[in-house]
Order: sequence, then structure tokens, then C-alpha cells
Amino acid sequence: MCVLLATAMVPALTGCGQHPAAPAGTPARALPANPGSPDPSAARPTPPSQDVSVQGLPRSAPERVEIPRLDIDAPLAVMGLTDTGSVDTPPFSEPRTAGWYGGSVTPGQNGTSVIVGHVDTTSGPAVFYLLSLVRHGDTIEVKRADRSTAVFTVDAIKVIPDSVFDDRQVYANTPRPELRLITCGGTFDRAAQEYTSNVVVYAHLTGAQKPAGTTIR
Repeated sequence: MCVLLATAMVPALTGCGQHPAAPAGTPARALPANPGSPDPSAARPTPPSQDVSVQGLPRSAPERVEIPRLDIDAPLAVMGLTDTGSVDTPPFSEPRTAGWYGGSVTPGQNGTSVIVGHVDTTSGPAVFYLLSLVRHGDTIEVKRADRSTAVFTVDAIKVIPDSVFDDRQVYANTPRPELRLITCGGTFDRAAQEYTSNVVVYAHLTGAQKPAGTTIR
């Protein structure tokens, strides 16, 4: 139920979690804004780049998002806007599905691509339940419709209170291909029935993969 502030470029996200009645652990464990140095033994090495230019990859709809170290592997639905102008999220009946905001560039294109997901539902943990455990240097892979895989490396993980959320920093367009993964975080305010913060993962494109015998165009 956390809220990301709206901008003219990328509107708000709402409804990224429903606190479960009997959660298995903390729904989103808060990390400091500066998570410090990565653990080299924990992050999977980034695959070699293939034809990744400063312009990034051509447009191709994303189909799955994977974070290998956390065993996250989820299908992606295309999300639009709600009637109130906020970024929509997948229905709570599909807790293991993440959503790519169709108003942003496709992952791997030059600019900022946005993927959102629930942290939990009333039935238990959801797709981004472990997102706050991502580490600097971790690999995020996005499978695309053209059979390519856009490979991103995590730059930073921040837990941002709703009261100080700066949409310009989170959603700002970039001269290189970047990715934002977003879910609810912080603590759950039972009186307000919403989370107090947002977990935001910042990553940039560091590689691309295609099946053997094909090229990235």
C-alpha cells in the first residue's frame, strides 16, 4: 500500500503489498540507504557483454525478470495507469507476477525502465518479498521477446520513506540503459494498512545474451 509520488513523466505506484495475516518473517527488511561493499562470493559474475553499445539494445518487450542469487524468477505483465494516474500493479491474485510499466523504455533500451511487484499479499510472500536483500553487484536478468537477455548489475539499494521520496531521482531519465525494481518496504502501519517506505533497486545494463547462432540487432 506504499505510494510513490507522481511526476509528469512517470506517475505513482500504489498497492504494492497487502500485509499477510501470518507472514513468514518480515515482509521487507529495511536496508540502509548505503548498503556498503558487496560480498564478492555472493554475487554471481556478470556474463560477458555481446554487442552492448552506448545506445543499448533495440526495443523488445520484457517477458521475465530473474535475480539468480535470490532465486527470483517471475513472468512480467505489462502495466499501465490506474484511474487515479498511478502505475498499476499485477492483481493480488497473481502474487508471483511482476509488472513492467509500459510507459517506460523496455529493459536494455537507453533510458530508465521500471519494474514493480508486490512484497506480500494476504496469503503470504509475493514476488518481491526478498527484494530488500539484493546486494550491490548482484545480477538482474530480463528475458525479452526477441529472445535476448538484458543483463543488469545492481548499483544501489535504497529504502526510501514515503515522506521523503524524490521521484526525480528514482525515475529520472538516463543517458544509458538503467533499470529500477520497486516494491513496498520499511514497516507495516497496521492503523493505516500500508507500508511506510519503498524499496528501490538501481541497476545498469552490463551485458546482453542471445541463443547461440543469433545476433543482437
